[in-house]
Amino acid sequence: MGTITFVEHDGTAHEVELVEGVSLMELATNNGVPGIDGDCGGEASCGTCHVIVDDAWIGTTGTRSDEESAMVEMSAECAANSRLGCQLRASSDFDGLVVHLPEFQM
Repeated sequence: MGTITFVEHDGTAHEVELVEGVSLMELATNNGVPGIDGDCGGEASCGTCHVIVDDAWIGTTGTRSDEESAMVEMSAECAANSRLGCQLRASSDFDGLVVHLPEFQM
């Protein structure tokens, strides 16, 4: 099936099984990845699933929407590759994807 790796700000990696069609936020919360809360349930109306896509993967995941930008740009840890995990739906193309978590969620 494949895996996605979530890397905490301290370098601790959490590898989870990729499930096609499921958001990264859901994969993280369903697998107990610390640092992803998903308070709004995937509506892109909070920033508690903020992830930073590894540079090697930005071409695969694409860029954020205006709605995402409005949320992640409120974070002091916003980076060029910042995305909301709820807006990234896993596909087979994401096998091996690495995302980094900010130290603090909003």
